[in-house]
Amino acid sequence: MIWLLGAVILMCAGLGPALYLSSRGDGIDRLVGLELTGAIVVLVGLLLAQGFAQPMYLIVPLVLALLSFAGTLVFTRLLGPRP
Repeated sequence: MIWLLGAVILMCAGLGPALYLSSRGDGIDRLVGLELTGAIVVLVGLLLAQGFAQPMYLIVPLVLALLSFAGTLVFTRLLGPRP
């Protein structure tokens, strides 16, 4: 039960500022918001998997952690200087 409460608190308190940051400002601010959102979603997924006592649900946040890192690399490539 405490895992699910932690997931709800993290979703309410963490995703709001992260989504606001990823929707405002210049490209670097949006990149930081994107990274923060990815990290929060991975943590929420881990807490939900633990809260529901389903170890097979752990695959989703772990794959998301790898894909969000790859997405950040693509996004920084698009933000870089043009030749």
